[in-house]
Amino acid sequence: MSWYNYVACFFAGMFLANVVPHYVQGVSGDRFPSPFSKPPGKGLSSPMVNVMWALFNLLVGYILFRVGKVASGGDLALGVFFAGIAAISVMLAANFAKKDPR
Repeated sequence: MSWYNYVACFFAGMFLANVVPHYVQGVSGDRFPSPFSKPPGKGLSSPMVNVMWALFNLLVGYILFRVGKVASGGDLALGVFFAGIAAISVMLAANFAKKDPR
């Protein structure tokens, strides 16, 4: 595989992991931070905005998953994919711990 396939694997993991918090909060009817809130990532967005953001992340993540050949790229591709999941998970945990409680 080429280097860009591994980059796609990493970002596929990031985008697909980012689906989870936004989708769960959105379908639960809860307000939750998104890039569209004020201030971005700290204020709270509506449930509908979070569902739409989750679906966008799902689409981009799926495209990158296919481009990165995660399923057929072997153990290294899968490891890079999970590294992307781990990276965004740690970043999101740190960021959402500071969310505006309103």
